[in-house]
Amino acid sequence: MDREKTDGGIYVMVRYDRLWKLLIDKKMNRTELKEAAGISFNVLARLGKNEPVSFESIEKICGALECNIEDIMEVGKSSLGKKTLKGNTTKKTCSGGRSFTTIELFAGAGGLALGVERAGFETLGLIELDRNASDTLKKNRPNWRVINDDIANISCLDLEDYFGIKKGELDLLSGGAPCQAFSYAGKRLGLEDARGTLFYHYATFLNKLQPKMFLFENVRGLLTHDKGRTYAIITDIFEQAGYRIKKKVLNAWDYGTPQKRERLITIGIRNDLSGKTEYNFPKPHDYKPVLRDVLLDCPKGPGIPYGENKRKIFELVPPGGYWRDIDPAIAKEYMKSCWDMEGGRTGILRRMSLDEPSLAVLTSPSQKQTERCHPLEARPFTVRENARCQSFPDDWEFCGNIQSQYKQVGNAVPVNLAYDIAKELYRSLLVCAGSRI
Repeated sequence: MDREKTDGGIYVMVRYDRLWKLLIDKKMNRTELKEAAGISFNVLARLGKNEPVSFESIEKICGALECNIEDIMEVGKSSLGKKTLKGNTTKKTCSGGRSFTTIELFAGAGGLALGVERAGFETLGLIELDRNASDTLKKNRPNWRVINDDIANISCLDLEDYFGIKKGELDLLSGGAPCQAFSYAGKRLGLEDARGTLFYHYATFLNKLQPKMFLFENVRGLLTHDKGRTYAIITDIFEQAGYRIKKKVLNAWDYGTPQKRERLITIGIRNDLSGKTEYNFPKPHDYKPVLRDVLLDCPKGPGIPYGENKRKIFELVPPGGYWRDIDPAIAKEYMKSCWDMEGGRTGILRRMSLDEPSLAVLTSPSQKQTERCHPLEARPFTVRENARCQSFPDDWEFCGNIQSQYKQVGNAVPVNLAYDIAKELYRSLLVCAGSRI
């Protein structure tokens, strides 16, 4: 919320949450509003940051939406540190005040973005192709500028104009492109090596905007993908773009998340800042949560049950057990051709225990070789239970049909992991700015 000081230490504050809700009601996105009202992307960016805009711009928006000023904005006054509009306390960042800017690519349902926001960053824009995931972002954060489009349609634009920010001013670029092999001939062509992949567009954003730092997250397997060549090209491109790189595989279970989930985290610091600041990966927490911490009081939510035969078989499996813990004849009939496969096949008929963390949350509630049965009931986890395993807050709502909701949750970065990573990014930027926490 923006504040302008008046006499007596009173601050005038403005919010545009009503505008974003009105757009949702009218099934209109922000680009359509820009065109209908004849306003600039810079005005849109200021609205997204709850910053004052000209009365002329407000009048244009009201004319395009056929509404009154009070239908799109709230204005109030408050003393610093006192309660603000609607009784909410002024939002504090982890520094107690300063906010840094971020743009996120491949945003999904918002796990990474929510953690970054909690750490004190101000979101200028999020790009996500999936309509349901974009609707999830809009529903939970009406003030965020959510761009539901193919990133290829955005990366080719003048990004400084599109986001209302000059090259080098953005504090953080974040996101993680899906893992894809590159055409590799050993020539180290830089960005051209990545052409045709989704990572190419992440790298294009990096080159065009030159943020102070970036966060690139991906699966651990990226390190060995295509015999390590894929990640080697990625790091080459990052370095050629002018960044010093640090990487580490982090397990979400070490960071307040009741789930074993490893992610490869790559952090970049722009070369001209590398002598002024450093990035330190977060230290693991002392306490590592288990399913008992999140399942016993979990709110009810949508879920997909097992078929009757599968449910009866899972009733035979003890919590913490799998197919080896039931009658071999029943297990063999259930497993069919998998019975003769080599390896432990520990994911088949796997039932979780309350005293262990979840295995990595998946995008589907029931996959034969990677099953995760509820410890107390013979059923898969619900969407909300999976969301708790991903450390989403209970009031974070997911849009779309139930299959889409499972997919959104399963693809997300755990919120608590994202928060711990982003807190350290925030500290690095504070040091760079000559401040201290």
